[in-house]
Amino acid sequence: MKAVFLDANTLGDDVDLSPIESVTGELTKYQRTTPDEVLERIRGFDTVLVNKVVLGRDHFEACPELKTIAVVATGLNNIDQTAAKEHGIRVMNVTNYGRSTVAQHTMALMLALATRLLDYDRDVRAGRWGQSDMFCLMDHPIMELEGRTLGIVGYGDLGQGVAERAAAFGMKVLLGARPGQGPGEVDGYARVPLDELLPQADVLSLHCLLTDETRDLIGARELKMMKRDALLINTSRGGLVNEQALADALRAGEIGGAGFDVLTEEPPRSGNPLLADDIPNLIITPHSAWASREARQRIVVITAKNLASVSGSTK
Repeated sequence: MKAVFLDANTLGDDVDLSPIESVTGELTKYQRTTPDEVLERIRGFDTVLVNKVVLGRDHFEACPELKTIAVVATGLNNIDQTAAKEHGIRVMNVTNYGRSTVAQHTMALMLALATRLLDYDRDVRAGRWGQSDMFCLMDHPIMELEGRTLGIVGYGDLGQGVAERAAAFGMKVLLGARPGQGPGEVDGYARVPLDELLPQADVLSLHCLLTDETRDLIGARELKMMKRDALLINTSRGGLVNEQALADALRAGEIGGAGFDVLTEEPPRSGNPLLADDIPNLIITPHSAWASREARQRIVVITAKNLASVSGSTK
């Protein structure tokens, strides 16, 4: 197996790539690869590893020796899968590696918003606590999660991890039916139509993939259906929520707060409605929910197993 990794820096410099190297036998690594460099760098290789580098029909037509693409992530939107199939190229990805870290990050966003953690921290640093006429500050309303309803849209591995942790906080869990899904019951949780879930949810957490059916799943209409103190969490994919509609809803006080780890453009070089500095109770983190060292090392191990299944290696 002759393999090249086009954007190894996306896994960080603190992971051990030896499991992959032991399977491939030969692994050429580039820390990053620009679109103009892709074709030159994949020529002559039968296996290409990528995280976010885009591979398409032109690359496949120019490289008939390419047989396998290993995406070191779950999302496959950077690969032209139709063209890959036409050229007999096997595309594999990595799933079920980030349950603990993504669920932890989701709960961190939820807790920070519910307790107004950043607002109170800013108040203290601005000297407002020192100016208080009593022993504490209570300017920002705090939500107690116990007894509240958490709505989860996308009940795969990550959604299940969030449900487990929310249950430990005493929250009631409801599942929202994605487009094409009907109502029912899963693991003892009721799954209801989204329009039925939105008015009930004190917290709504998104864990579904971005598809044509889920794009703008939450827009102005859906936001107006939510409780005025509800929290919206998105650690899944940018594009599931209409960002301008959310910015407007937060400014208007139509919902209580939002915590996002993803945006439609990453990194947001062209600006984004959610990056304005006048939006209340909004926390944005830089697509870091997945990035614990433990999770990144799991990606390496799972990728190595995927590649071994292709090569027939027993290493």
